[in-house]
Amino acid sequence: MTDLQSSGAATGTGDRSRPRAVLPAFCVTQITSWGIVYYAFPVLLPRLTDDTGWSVNAATAAFSLALLVSALAGIPIGRILDRRGPRAVMTFGSVIGTLALLLIAAAPNLPVFTCGWILAGVAMAATFYPPAFAALTRWWGPGRVRALTIVTLAGGLASTVFAPLTAALAEHLSWRATYAVLAVILAAVTIPAHALALRAPWPPAPPAPPSIDRTPVARSRPFLLLAVAFTLSGFAMYAVVMGIIPLLTERGASATTAAWALGLGGAGQTLGRTLYAALATRTSVTTRTVTLIALGGATTASLGFIPGPLPLLVVLAILAGVVRGNLTLLQATAVTDRWGTTHYGRLSALLSAPAHIAAALAPWASAALAVPLGGYPHLFAALAALSVVAACLALLASREGRARPLSRSVPGGKPASRSRTQRP
Repeated sequence: MTDLQSSGAATGTGDRSRPRAVLPAFCVTQITSWGIVYYAFPVLLPRLTDDTGWSVNAATAAFSLALLVSALAGIPIGRILDRRGPRAVMTFGSVIGTLALLLIAAAPNLPVFTCGWILAGVAMAATFYPPAFAALTRWWGPGRVRALTIVTLAGGLASTVFAPLTAALAEHLSWRATYAVLAVILAAVTIPAHALALRAPWPPAPPAPPSIDRTPVARSRPFLLLAVAFTLSGFAMYAVVMGIIPLLTERGASATTAAWALGLGGAGQTLGRTLYAALATRTSVTTRTVTLIALGGATTASLGFIPGPLPLLVVLAILAGVVRGNLTLLQATAVTDRWGTTHYGRLSALLSAPAHIAAALAPWASAALAVPLGGYPHLFAALAALSVVAACLALLASREGRARPLSRSVPGGKPASRSRTQRP
């Protein structure tokens, strides 16, 4: 698997014009979609369970089911994106998201509530980062890292904007009315933005170079090894996010202080995303993949093994957030860095689906494993070991790929050797 530089030769998009309205539209719609469909749920969960009598576990299971549906639905949606572009997919996703929230708000019982979240899972797959990343990758070509960074920075503000807004609405309205108001906001912002801003012609994908190894990319050992590496790393990363508060409270921090540490970790995540473009220009894809996954394990191990003082643990939580921010963009560029943009939507969905499933299971698994492992410090140690395994698999994936080179380009977009690639 050969490291590709961000060049027009690698992507086939070097001379392609960039639609001006797309980037600001995605910044707004990612904040709104993530903020309403994803981050409003934990804010409204206590009021929801108090009002309905449903257990926290049952309500959370419905939300987790939405994440699982999103991971699976992303694969066929990725195929559609490759062929037709993002406009119809993301506009339809916004409509589905609005209907899903209205169904959740009106749900008379838990089964209907769960059906609403299943529908919301389809909306997540059609409106969250993956389709936006596919669009930016095709339209922006060599400038994709900067565009992806801008959109993920905006997306990082989703909880900052909508968690307080949701809480403020819930102070004056029921949870059902709050979801109804949020559904109206979602429709008013995202449906016209996706329908109007994404009207630019969808450029054809660059042709795939002649194949020597006839194994499809999605079935190749490098692809499968990388998928496993991202799955293990993603599980560890999301389990750490869910476990940081109980870890710190076990070590004497108040719930408020632990929540601040989690929030500062989110700020570190935003900082990390601003650093990725510089990292991408100075390192090979193999180096940064292995290094970032290993750093994720190192920060997790530090949180597990260092008992204090509390300010030091907060600093470690921020550093862990910096690594998470870089890992988000690492996964967004993983396909183009190795296999180009020809089938980005489908390959990216296939690569990320297991990681998304792991992320959906991480909240439950981290709580379930903490007790038999002897507490959250031991859980964090186990998660750090998982990240080490993931880094080793990422390195092995790179070596497997170098045994069957795909293509190589140098800065400036000129091929350094004859292109050789695999079928998707």
